[in-house]
Amino acid sequence: MTQDESALDQAARRLDRSLSLLEQELAGRRAGGEGELFDPARNSLAAELEQSRQRERELRAAGAEASRALGQAIAEIEAVLGGGRGG
Repeated sequence: MTQDESALDQAARRLDRSLSLLEQELAGRRAGGEGELFDPARNSLAAELEQSRQRERELRAAGAEASRALGQAIAEIEAVLGGGRGG
């Protein structure tokens, strides 16, 4: 699970970076900057943002599945231990 958390942290950092760059570009555009020059960069950032969001969704789903499996394993172990004690 540590590996998933690490990947989730990495995805969150990429998402934060993408949002920051996008906000900077939008602020420049509002200030009269030449936003057209940044269209390819914005498109690239938007694609990276979507990939990061998709990866986050995948990691959350994997984490939820791992949590369910762990809960089931705990319940089974408790049932075995409880059965061994006589109830």
